[in-house]
Amino acid sequence: MCICRLAGAKVFSGPALEEFGYTIQQFSNHQGKWLLVGSPWSGYPQNRKGNIYKCEILGPQATCDKLNLQNSVNILDVQNINTNMSLGLTLTRITKNSAFMTCGPLWAQSCGSQFFYPGLCADVSPLFTPQPAFIPALQTCGGPVDIAIVLDGSNSIYPWPDVQKFLHKLLSSLDIGPDKAQVSVMQYSGDLVFEFYLNKYKTRDGMLKVADTMEQKTGQVTNTFAAIDAARKSAFLPEHGGRPGATKVMVVVTDGESADAHLSANVMERCNKDNIIRFGIAVKSADIKKFIEEIESIASNPKEKHVFNVSSEAGLVNIAGTLGDRIFTIEGTGKGEDFQMEMSQGMSCLYQDVVMLGAAGAYGWSGTVVHKNAQGSKIFPKQAFERILDDKNQMHSALLGYSVTTLIDSSSEYYVGGAPRSNHTGQVVVYVLNSQWQPRIIDSQRGEQIGSYFGSVICPLDVNRDGITDLLLVGAPMYMSDQKKEVGKVYVFSITKGILESQGSLEGASPLVNARFGMAITAVPDLNLDGFTDVVIGAPLEGNNQGAIYIYNGDNKTIRKQICFSATFRPANPFSPAGNHLNF
Repeated sequence: MCICRLAGAKVFSGPALEEFGYTIQQFSNHQGKWLLVGSPWSGYPQNRKGNIYKCEILGPQATCDKLNLQNSVNILDVQNINTNMSLGLTLTRITKNSAFMTCGPLWAQSCGSQFFYPGLCADVSPLFTPQPAFIPALQTCGGPVDIAIVLDGSNSIYPWPDVQKFLHKLLSSLDIGPDKAQVSVMQYSGDLVFEFYLNKYKTRDGMLKVADTMEQKTGQVTNTFAAIDAARKSAFLPEHGGRPGATKVMVVVTDGESADAHLSANVMERCNKDNIIRFGIAVKSADIKKFIEEIESIASNPKEKHVFNVSSEAGLVNIAGTLGDRIFTIEGTGKGEDFQMEMSQGMSCLYQDVVMLGAAGAYGWSGTVVHKNAQGSKIFPKQAFERILDDKNQMHSALLGYSVTTLIDSSSEYYVGGAPRSNHTGQVVVYVLNSQWQPRIIDSQRGEQIGSYFGSVICPLDVNRDGITDLLLVGAPMYMSDQKKEVGKVYVFSITKGILESQGSLEGASPLVNARFGMAITAVPDLNLDGFTDVVIGAPLEGNNQGAIYIYNGDNKTIRKQICFSATFRPANPFSPAGNHLNF
């Protein structure tokens, strides 16, 4: 029998535009009992720094006070960019010392003019005092970049104004400055000329004027490798502005097979020895196999990121922005590599003996999970989860770490990370840490429908309250019905030594409405007084976007599939409908 009762409620309201109520946690200290409320867009529209409110549950008034933690959360010795960091988007209790943790996933640090978004978190004491913030993925800024642009100016390049437009757009996309990027431009055909060296212009404006007025050199011969070697030897010299320790980058633009290809091997060997990162841009090369091979010999590895092929001079301007982004990566990391943890955006956390921090933006949005204890943080390499996330070893923005939790049996603790875009169907991964603190995969489960966001929400349940996890609930809130509605679904798994076994699924009331059932799932104390843990599931778009919650009762080591209770609400904040986030 299902027993559920509604009682009078105290309603706490806040600014809708600040996403008041996006996260909530119950909290107690010697001053009283509180409801902590995250408001991650606090400061909107000027600056979404975010905030936390404390709302006294037993007080006579239904009022909330801002904690104003956003002004105290900073990291020493780095350039903090707190703008729009969304503090309060993550909010979790710390049971061992009656404190709590909050995170701002969009906190950024500045490296020159480049912004990285690793996110930050801070513990807050029982008396609401913020402790020193921490960022497991804090970055060491890459060094300056010296760039040599080598342009083919022979007669076959036509029309020349298209090359000027390309150069203008590329220079506009770079961050120019004495401590940032410096640029040298050379034009060549049979011989060569430097239009300007690295130390000629300290700002972009002067370079753009040259780009807009630079005349074509012309000539019948294309000595590409002689030009590359000359740029290697002269462009980066200290007397021409080359900086010790700066990353060297060369961009070569040409439209035809060179007349000095016999120099290729020796010239490229010298470029490699000088650690010059090279981009090769081929114009009018769609059907010229030998020319493409020559461009690939010029470019650094991996070729797919350093070779550009356009069908005409007019196409150059279309790839200038992409090329600028690739150089931005070099400038950001200082290594010419893909971003690693620079954009990790820690957006989920679990605080127990080991803090788990989901970093869905890590490794080009493949994602990972960071573990932190008193001794420090452990960031796993990309390869740690690569094979399990995709059978082809290409993760394609899996977003691992979108959700995190742990499972407990009598002798072991298992860690779980959700990856809602893995193989497009979503996935959850169960693992343990070995003696070297590296993950060892125990099991994984994939979603059954593309785009369902399976794994975006995960919730462990100790139904019979014996300290052992009985079930793992996995939300797929974008799951579509046959009527093409995002009804959502929650999958139920039992656990045996970390191995997940399907026990069916839960669904909302109607296959005809967009509900996103399973957008939030949480365990709750024994609501019907039968001794078992119960479950609340949110469906934030049900009831014409008003939102609804569903309650399911626990039963021994499982849950009853029939709905105990459901209710639709008209929330005070239309931007955060009921059932979007649930914490008890």
